[in-house]
Order: sequence, then C-alpha cells, then structure tokens
Amino acid sequence: MKRIYIYIIAFLVTTQLVAQVPQPVGPQSQPILLKGGIAHLGNGQVINNSIVGFENGKLTIVADASSNADVSKYKVVDITGQHVYPGFILPDSQLGIAEVSSIRAMDDTDEVGDMSPNVRSLVAYNTDSKVPPTLRYNGIMVAESTPTGGRISGTSSAMNLEGWNWEDAALKADIAVHMNWPSRMSRRFDFATFSVKREPNKDYSNQVDEVDAFFKSAFSYSKLASKERNLKLEAMGGLFTGEKVLMIHANGAKDIIESVKLAQANSVKKIAVVAGVAALDVSEFLATNNIPVVLPNVHDLPDGDDMDVYLPFKLPGLLTKAGVTVALSHNGMIARARNLPFYAGSCVAYGMEKEAALSLITANPAKILGIDSEVGTLEVGKRATLFVSKGDALDMMTNNLSHGFIDGKEIVLDNEQQMLFERYSEKYSKK
Repeated sequence: MKRIYIYIIAFLVTTQLVAQVPQPVGPQSQPILLKGGIAHLGNGQVINNSIVGFENGKLTIVADASSNADVSKYKVVDITGQHVYPGFILPDSQLGIAEVSSIRAMDDTDEVGDMSPNVRSLVAYNTDSKVPPTLRYNGIMVAESTPTGGRISGTSSAMNLEGWNWEDAALKADIAVHMNWPSRMSRRFDFATFSVKREPNKDYSNQVDEVDAFFKSAFSYSKLASKERNLKLEAMGGLFTGEKVLMIHANGAKDIIESVKLAQANSVKKIAVVAGVAALDVSEFLATNNIPVVLPNVHDLPDGDDMDVYLPFKLPGLLTKAGVTVALSHNGMIARARNLPFYAGSCVAYGMEKEAALSLITANPAKILGIDSEVGTLEVGKRATLFVSKGDALDMMTNNLSHGFIDGKEIVLDNEQQMLFERYSEKYSKK
C-alpha cells in the first residue's frame, strides 16, 4: 500500500512539473501605464513618444506623452525607446488542437464526417500545449483555432494564448465556419515519371451540388419557427445573420469565384477566402465584392515554374494595392507559426510600407474574424492585449519582448525554449 502512495505522489509531482509551462497569471490587479514607448497602433498610426494605460484588462489611455491625461493612479513602467504593439493575431491555425501530428491521440484537428459545421474546435483546445508559449514570445497573443478535413470542417473560435482551460482562453467562441471547396483539378503523384499529374475532377459538379443543397437546407432550417433540432443545420445559422464568417478554402481562381457566388446566392452575409497566389488572378472580383483574403506562409516558393520567385513575398502588397483586405497566416508545422511577424517583415522588404504590413497581422485579421471591436489595434475601450519589444517586432534580428499583456495580465514570456537556451549556454560557455 505504501508503494502505491509513493507512485501516486510521484505521478502528481511529475504531472505538475510538465503541465502549464509557464503558469497562467491572475487578473490585472492595478492600473498600468507604459510610458515613453513608440506606439504602433495597428491602424497605420504611430505615436513616437506615447503613454499607453490600461485598467481591469481594458485600454484606458492611448495618447502622446505630452497630453494632459491624468496618470496619477497608474503604476508607471518606463519603456523609453522601446516599441509597443497590439498583440499579433494568427488566423486559420490548428494551435491548441494539434500537438504531435504523428500521434493520433494528440491531433484533434479532423472529425469524422463530410459536412460537420457543428464541430467546435474550442472544446478541444489544450491550454497545456507547449506550442503557444513559443508563439507568445514573438508577440502572437491571439489565434484562431480551426478544425480541418471534410467538405465543411467545423466552426472555429478566437483564443487568447493564456488561460487555465479553454473557457479561460476563449476570446470569442464560434466565429467562423470553414469550408473546403472542391477542386476542379485533382493532383496525383506518378511514381513512374516521378512527377505530379493534374487531372480534371470528374466529380466536381456533383460535389458542388452537394454543397449547394446543404446550404439551401441550412437556410430553410434557419427560417423555420418550429422545428426538430438538427445540430449541423443549426450551426450554419450564424452565416445567414452575419454572426459567423464563412471561410472558404479554395485553390484556383475559378474555384474562388464560383465558391463566393454560391455563398452569396445562399444568403451568406460575411465571406472570406483562404487562398494563395490564385487570389491575385481574381483580385478585382475580390475587391469589388469586399471579400478579404487570408494568405498562407509567405516564406515559400511560388506554385508555378514560370512565376516570379519572389511572388510570395510580394503577394500581400499586390493584393492590398488592388483594394483587397489581406491577413497573413501559416501553413505547415504549427510550431513554425512563431515566424508570423517575420512574414510581415518580409512583405516590407518587398515593397509594403511597414505600418501597412503590420496591419496584416493585427487590424486586418481582427476585422476578418469579427473581433476588431476587441483586439487588433491600440484603442481606448479595447482589450489590453499588447506587448513591448526592445526592437522592431517585424525584424527577426531585433524583435525581443520585454513585456507582454493579455487582457491586462502581464504574462510570463520565458518558456521551455529560453530554459534550454540558458541551460546549454551555461554549459558551453565554461569551455
């Protein structure tokens, strides 16, 4: 019996050691004023000598330091010469619902079924994940947790990268329904020629008809006064009232146009497209219809052999110039999403003005996801989700956070990566 108790105690101790690193902090306890920093508001404006104050998790002062604002009740933090930014926002990610993709039990991104709008990613969100702390260290404070798979994958939520559980972390629940539009062309790897072959998708028309029929059923269901509850159709209801955004994942230019038109024909109020370079071919259509675009990782090679090798870096600027609202995201290994600010920095290197590039990961994704009244810019009344960097946050060489806040709570920035760095720096510095 004594041995059993020893095992239980050992298990509890080791569990405590691995869970919640770093540990979530309590609510903001006193008003805080960041003084003397260069404030990048996220909407194109910059205040070179700023005061940024917040209380009870809300921004109360965003002004020039020479203003007559009453700051007597605030705890003043001198950040002279440093930079203040709104917390960066990562849309369309599997953060918190996938830890190790090769282990099935640690991957909750994909649910069984083809039409599953009722699948809610936030209930699977894991606040014990070791990945979010590495993103916070680069200024990413909010992420859209997004399900994948099937034709209609499910419903995403905006999550703060801080909290004891998913209820704590949820910034706004059930913000968007994600749909994977069928592709006109299928891709097949031919081992005989060791190349990718593109072939017409023979089932394309039938697949589109199935999507159209589902939307029509959902719209009719939303208008019924008395009905038997259907969770799948019920989850679609917010699309017809504007409470949710329809995020269309499409690969080709024709696919983008056809999918948007189908959604519009079915009374969907808010639409956004998750696409790559194909969006540039239909930029006029997107701008005219006020359809924003979420782009994948810009640190990539172009899709076509005849494309400009620097096109991925230029794409956000070209779409913005065409009048399209653009946000940056990440595809691939989720841990590498920590490079989100440097994607925006690369856009600056290839033609975008710096504050416009900043909006790609602040104001624009907030607007697309319908959380712009809460986060995305430094404005009085919004959540105090922001950070301070000793250098340019879009520059990999100088981004170095000194303070980070989510809802006014000063979060612990150091994580396992910093612990390992210090551990091995100490070891090898002795040689």
